[in-house]
Amino acid sequence: MTPLPQAGTTTGHLANWRSAAVTTLPVMFGYLPLGAAFGILAVDVGIPWWAAIAMSILIYAGAGQFLAVALLANQAGLMEVAVATLMLNSRHLFYGLSLLRAFAGAGWRKPYLIFSLTDETYSLLTSHEGHAGQDHAQAFRLSALNQLWWVLGSLAGVLIGSQLAFNTTGIEFVLTALFIVLTIEQARRLRQWLPFIVAICTALGALALLPERHMLLGAIGAASLILLIQYRLDSAKRHRAKQRIAEQQQREAS
Repeated sequence: MTPLPQAGTTTGHLANWRSAAVTTLPVMFGYLPLGAAFGILAVDVGIPWWAAIAMSILIYAGAGQFLAVALLANQAGLMEVAVATLMLNSRHLFYGLSLLRAFAGAGWRKPYLIFSLTDETYSLLTSHEGHAGQDHAQAFRLSALNQLWWVLGSLAGVLIGSQLAFNTTGIEFVLTALFIVLTIEQARRLRQWLPFIVAICTALGALALLPERHMLLGAIGAASLILLIQYRLDSAKRHRAKQRIAEQQQREAS
């Protein structure tokens, strides 16, 4: 029988990277065209090709990069771009809070895990069997590969955008399509419908009650509050159940 590759060997490392690459395939199929769309749009509004690639390496903000391109195209200042991007990506605060324990003890990988936490990476880390976020090496591989797909897509985009001219209307819908696929995949893996029901209801409520620019943050805040209350109630219920079991065991022992 052929022995399985050990994690500490070169073969084992390659096997781990191959496994991570397979896991990131859904993200790759979204990030390559979406990154290409960003590269094309960046070149189209006059951003140098090297600046577009640098944004994908040093900023790596997905929707935030599209927003930055739109603002720069309208002669916005750097401070305006920074504030708008910060507001758009404020949802990552909620992601980070939910992974505090998972990233504890990640060592030198921790800064990069924090930097590279995108919507799609968060979905992979939290829906992976055994919670990949708690396997720091695997979490690092997934995060690095996801950024690689984004950078490669951006590179392809700037190359295409500098050579060809075509109508890019609607190309940004790739991001929406990717979110839908990842949500379906996470629902199939977790089989816990409450978070998705809460997300849909709070999103519809925020859309109806809040201005468009505040809708996303309001929906995330409301959903997080509801799920936190539900988590507290479940924790209290489990604690009471343990107390009853302990009391019953004491009575039986006496």
